[in-house]
Amino acid sequence: MQERLQKLLAQAGYGSRRSCEEFIVEGRVSVNGKKAILGQKADPAVDTITVDGRALSKPEAFTYIALYKPRNVLSASEGQDDRRTVRDLIPLQGHLYPVGRLDFDSEGLILMTNDGDLTNKLTHPKYAHEKEYRVLLARKPDSEQIEAWRRGVVLPEGDRTQPAHVNFLSTSGKGAWIRVVMGEGKKRQIREVGKLLGLPVVRIIRLRIGTLRLGDLKPRQWRYLTEDEVMELKGDHVPKMEQKPRAKRSMPARRN
Repeated sequence: MQERLQKLLAQAGYGSRRSCEEFIVEGRVSVNGKKAILGQKADPAVDTITVDGRALSKPEAFTYIALYKPRNVLSASEGQDDRRTVRDLIPLQGHLYPVGRLDFDSEGLILMTNDGDLTNKLTHPKYAHEKEYRVLLARKPDSEQIEAWRRGVVLPEGDRTQPAHVNFLSTSGKGAWIRVVMGEGKKRQIREVGKLLGLPVVRIIRLRIGTLRLGDLKPRQWRYLTEDEVMELKGDHVPKMEQKPRAKRSMPARRN
């Protein structure tokens, strides 16, 4: 049966449908030896589909992993330089891609999966899934600054951030910890908002993506999601997953 190429690539573990569309636009996908075009359909049972010259593999069993990304690690499946990526922290075979991003110098929860449909659902702006952060500020905010953050701030490029839930948590020396919950994720948004409000951001820890929580994971540790957690993220029936152990894993620290 014919399906759109981006759907077939996503099912084979190449990322979200949107990222797979980019593969097609970039000319990395071919069908029966000819460069594919966006919107094209194919039947993997009769057509030869390749990505970067490699034949499209059969759909992988879905894998879902919660990872505590430490600071100074890229939120990417492949590195473009010698910096470590989140993919380097999980010693498993097969395709795994981070859902959403965290800045290089931010830390906390990252979801790693090969489920392209779930990736699209969690990252597409129209779904506005909440993300929760614990943020350390260099200065103690006053009520006006907190209220401005809640209402939304106009960024340098002219976009206004959407209203967010912002609460004071505790003091920390001359600074303070706050909790930020928002349904959008513009590039370096928390740091930019803090800068505009005169509240330099020292540290960002992501605690939650939608219904998935970081829990007691420590930096570099990871674990498989339970079927209940996957069902909550999807909001509907989840495909049968391979049975996996739930023990926390961590890679040994690397020396630079």
